[in-house]
Amino acid sequence: MSDKIAVLVAGSWGTALASVLAANHPEVYLWTRNKVQSDEINSNHTNEHYLPGVVLPESIIATTDMEEAVRDTKAVVIVAPSSGMRQVARSLKAYWKDDMLCVHATKGFETETMKRMSTVISEELGCDEGRIVVLSGPSHAEEVVRHCPTTVVVASLDEKAAVLAQDLFMNNDFRVYTNRDMVGVELAGALKNIIALGAGMSDGLGYGDNAKAALITRGIAEISRVGVELGANPLTFAGLAGIGDLVVTATSKHSRNWRAGSLLGQGKPLDEVLESMGMVVEGIRTTQAAYAISAKLGVQMPITDQIYHVLFQGRSPREAVEALMGRDPKAELESISQETWEQWHT
Repeated sequence: MSDKIAVLVAGSWGTALASVLAANHPEVYLWTRNKVQSDEINSNHTNEHYLPGVVLPESIIATTDMEEAVRDTKAVVIVAPSSGMRQVARSLKAYWKDDMLCVHATKGFETETMKRMSTVISEELGCDEGRIVVLSGPSHAEEVVRHCPTTVVVASLDEKAAVLAQDLFMNNDFRVYTNRDMVGVELAGALKNIIALGAGMSDGLGYGDNAKAALITRGIAEISRVGVELGANPLTFAGLAGIGDLVVTATSKHSRNWRAGSLLGQGKPLDEVLESMGMVVEGIRTTQAAYAISAKLGVQMPITDQIYHVLFQGRSPREAVEALMGRDPKAELESISQETWEQWHT
């Protein structure tokens, strides 16, 4: 098999990861449905809509033909929006080979089913979920494509698959760790977008650093709470996929979720915010899914609840903050049961 790699969907993150891979591999095919975008990448080596001002490696070949993109490839990296993941995986099925490595780098849920992306992909490809690898961590596309030092994590139930993915991406600018907790890594990557929306709202309201620090800290607590309930290792949420990704997404000007939250905090209606963004804001759909998951599991996610009310039930961001601040007094660590603590400290 050749050293060719395929990346499916040429958004900002897919293009940035294709750039990382192009530093390691002679052939990187980048698939897009958009013929104009494909021609721009091949002719000008740019993707101006998603990554303005960036010159891409000439070894990245864009195509609108998925068969051409994945033919004879040793690995397929899927970076579709969560809303389009099932359709992309379904299209890939016709060209999928059992010896291909499959990595996904999408942070979200399928809203209708509340399923993680690895589950969606495995269902469509007809392979075991344990063969999928998820890539996550603090990694803005705008910085990765400019070779800023970045550290991420790849997780899979199959340790060999995770190591193969590590070797695929690792270079002097892009450091990669492995993790066996695929569930925790996927949940952390998806749920942190909700907290980033909240941090943006806080900034948009002008509430300052104290409020944002509290949101981030209590946000990781509720992410961990639902994660452990779904079988994740609580230590995952203290790592790159958890607190690392949450901090960068909740504080950076590059974060779509933070920017959307900030505009909402300034009083802009949701429709206007989404129109102005011009790109997918994963935290919106993830809030819907997480709200349903917390209700199904009976797990408290107070920040998620309030953001859901803001996005879908007309509550103002200021009212949401007042509701959070007015909750009954609690002990900080009461959400960590003695049983959970002992499980990971013996």
